[in-house]
Amino acid sequence: MRRAPDLPTEIEEYRDLRWRREGMRQVETAFEAERFIEQVGFASCLTDARRPGPSLYVAVCGRRDAVMPRNVQKDEEASLTWHLKDEMLRRGRVYYAKLARGKAMFLAPRMIPCFAAIWGVRRSEEARRLSRSARAILRVLRKEWEMSTADLRDESGVKDRYAFTKAMDELQAAMLVVPSEVFYQPKFTYIWTLAIGRFPDALLRRTDREKALREIARCFLTSAGMTMRGELARVTGLSRPEAGRGNRALVAEGIATMPTTGEYWLIERDKT
Repeated sequence: MRRAPDLPTEIEEYRDLRWRREGMRQVETAFEAERFIEQVGFASCLTDARRPGPSLYVAVCGRRDAVMPRNVQKDEEASLTWHLKDEMLRRGRVYYAKLARGKAMFLAPRMIPCFAAIWGVRRSEEARRLSRSARAILRVLRKEWEMSTADLRDESGVKDRYAFTKAMDELQAAMLVVPSEVFYQPKFTYIWTLAIGRFPDALLRRTDREKALREIARCFLTSAGMTMRGELARVTGLSRPEAGRGNRALVAEGIATMPTTGEYWLIERDKT
């Protein structure tokens, strides 16, 4: 993996505070995890210090250099992160799904309309943008509302495991389906439901694409202090041109500066 460029000390310390990379601010409960997601706006689940952006796992570790071990099953911090993810699914107060490029991410409710404006698929677009398998699964969920993985495979007729997984990833990325519960006994399974059923207000709130890009850029810059070239795109799954448009909108608004191409600094970081 390519080594990330070194950041100025003041930015690392700014991120330590806002991304909970400090022992005194580490996340230990589902309530604290939800507050963390609300504060940063969006975060990955199990990424570590080798990936950019806020991460629940790093916040659980409470340190800047947290790296996921090879044997995650025996790692207490990875296990706690997984447990908190499961508990937050049940509570339903933050959005969780595999979003753009298969990234497992949490969204604060206030950010759901912005992500939906970029990646969401409207009902009128489903025939054109969704695969046949994804549409078959979606028809079943719209009838039954929620269903376990095995039952959903049977009812939809998408019985091939690879095809089903690919279709579910497609539906999550389109912000149509989310996991709402997970069970480990008698066997491991997710319970799936319609995203609109869990977050109706947020998903029915329309916003235009340019505003969404600006607000996603604002959200990340506010928690990060600055963005390096390509960083916003890597964290969110946006294309680089669209990430650049979002960041440049912040410059035009007067809350950010662009000292060099692709690098953006938040003005008045100490007051944010």
